[in-house]
Amino acid sequence: MSEPPYAEPESSTEPESEPEPEPESESEPVEDAEGADDAEDAPSGGLSRREQGVLALERRGWTSAGAKERAVREELGLAPVRYYQLLNALLDDPRALAHDPVTVNRLRRVREARREER
Repeated sequence: MSEPPYAEPESSTEPESEPEPEPESESEPVEDAEGADDAEDAPSGGLSRREQGVLALERRGWTSAGAKERAVREELGLAPVRYYQLLNALLDDPRALAHDPVTVNRLRRVREARREER
């Protein structure tokens, strides 16, 4: 029995490539290693997965601060203090404004109102 014309020869000169890893699901927490930079996770000029996660968390409505802090720890793997540091930096980042203008502008207004109260 002969091989069909579309069958690959047994001795291939091309190196075999490994299968690409499956993308991580949105529900898995993003690790927060000390000094880790998410730049490699970000497309050129875009936000990292962690930065997108911070903005996604802020889009949600929260019934209490405790529920939000629990979600920050469980979903992003961040301490609440670090989360708010990242969030504050994101509010001044033009990439964040381009990614989610409604959320960023709302949070900028809230931040400015709190500054004026002081």
